[in-house]
Amino acid sequence: MFRALIYLLPLALTIYAFIDCLNTPEDEAKHLPKVAWVFIILLFWIVGPIVWLAAGKLREVPAGGRTPSEWHRNHRQQWVAPDDNPDFLKSLKDENEKDEAVLKDWEADLRRREDELKRRENGGLDDPAPGA
Repeated sequence: MFRALIYLLPLALTIYAFIDCLNTPEDEAKHLPKVAWVFIILLFWIVGPIVWLAAGKLREVPAGGRTPSEWHRNHRQQWVAPDDNPDFLKSLKDENEKDEAVLKDWEADLRRREDELKRRENGGLDDPAPGA
């Protein structure tokens, strides 16, 4: 049982330190670049992870509450909800104005056709039928 623990504990420590190093922003890695820390963690199996955890990373909370997922937050779209996005609201307004213009054209065409139909009906009673 202890033999397995002797191998599993350093392996778990190495995996934890490796993932922690990968998730750390570049400007929070101390003394060396992140790439160098990754090689140290992977090459020096027991000592590398301990050195990384002890001296490789800033351990204080940075201003602004930065987390490892900061990259994902900074690269998502600026507007979350459509009603917060002024470009989307402007596109709705433009589309609404276009629809209103089309509706006015249809109403004008309908009135013109109705007037034409009334003139034909009234004119058809007054005028003799063609061909008679």
